[in-house]
Amino acid sequence: MADLDVVGIGNALVDVLSRESEAFVTAQRLVKGAMQLVDEARASELYAAMGPAVEVSGGSAANTIVGVASFGGRAHYVGKVRDDQLGEVFRHDLRSVGVGYSTSAATSGPATGRCLIVVTPDAQRTLTTYLGASVQLGPADVDKGVIERAAILYLEGYLFDPPEAQRAFHAAAGVAHAAGRKVALTLSDPFCVDRHRAAFRDLVERHVDILFANEAEIRALYEAADFDAALQQVRRHCAVAALTRSERGSVVVAGDDVHVIDAHPVGAVVDTTGAGDLYAAGFMFGLSRGRSLQTCGRLGSLAAAEVISHVGARPQTPLAQLAGALPA
Repeated sequence: MADLDVVGIGNALVDVLSRESEAFVTAQRLVKGAMQLVDEARASELYAAMGPAVEVSGGSAANTIVGVASFGGRAHYVGKVRDDQLGEVFRHDLRSVGVGYSTSAATSGPATGRCLIVVTPDAQRTLTTYLGASVQLGPADVDKGVIERAAILYLEGYLFDPPEAQRAFHAAAGVAHAAGRKVALTLSDPFCVDRHRAAFRDLVERHVDILFANEAEIRALYEAADFDAALQQVRRHCAVAALTRSERGSVVVAGDDVHVIDAHPVGAVVDTTGAGDLYAAGFMFGLSRGRSLQTCGRLGSLAAAEVISHVGARPQTPLAQLAGALPA
C-alpha cells in the first residue's frame, strides 16, 4: 500500500520572476516562451539587468509536488542543492508546505541553481536557467525506500541534460515498476525534446506510464506536422498521455479512449509560469486517489487556472478548497 501519492525528481532551483517589456526580451537576446540554459556568468548578467523580482524556491517538478500537497496529497521531492543560503531557503520552503525532502546537499561544486523568469505583458514567460548544483543529482540520490512508497513517480524532462540524471531516471523508474508503481514524465520544453529526442522516445516507450506534454512538446517528440498526428503516435507508446493546449484545454488519451477537457475559467491571465506544472499536480493527485481520467483532467485544469491568475508558479489559494467547489 503506497503511503505517498507522488514523489517527484527534478532540478532544485530558486525562481526569480520579473515583469519586463517585449523590448527587454529582444535586447537580452532571449527566446520568448522557451527555456535557455546558461552559465553562472550569464545568469548574473541577466539578473543584474532585470527589474524588481519575486524570489521563491522553484523548479518545474518541485512546483508540481507543491501543487500535489496543496490538494491535500502526500508528496516527496528529490532534487540537489548546495549547502549554501539558497539551498537552505529551498529546503525550508518545501518542508513548510508539507512536502518531504531528504536529498543530501552538495558540499562542493556549483552553487544552488536558479531560474530567471521574465513575464511579458501578454503573460508569456521566458526562462533562463543556471542549473548549478542540480546537475550533480545522480543514481546515488535515488532513495529506493521513498520511491517504493509512492503511487506515482514523476520525472522532470528539464533534468534530462546531465548524463548522471538520465541514469538516475532509469534507476528510479526501475525501482518504481518493481514495486508495482506508476511512472510519469513531463517533456518540459520543446527545445529540451529536440536535444534528447531519441532518448526521450526510448524512455516513453519502455519506462513511462503517464506522459505530460503541451502541443509544441508532443509535436517535437514525434516530429509531427500537427497535433492530431502526434496524438495518434503517443497513444501507442504509453498507457496515458495528458496533452495540454493552453486556452483550448487538454486532451487525455488512454488507448482508444479520448477525453477532451475544457480549460477552467479564469478571470485574467496574469502569468503562465507553472501552468503545465500545476496541471500535472492536479492530474496525478486525482489519479493517485483513483479518480476517473476525466476528473483528473478537470483537477489539472483547475490547478492551472489558479496559478495563471497571479504572478508565481505556486498556488496562492489552497487547491483542496477549490477542488471541493467543483461540481460532481
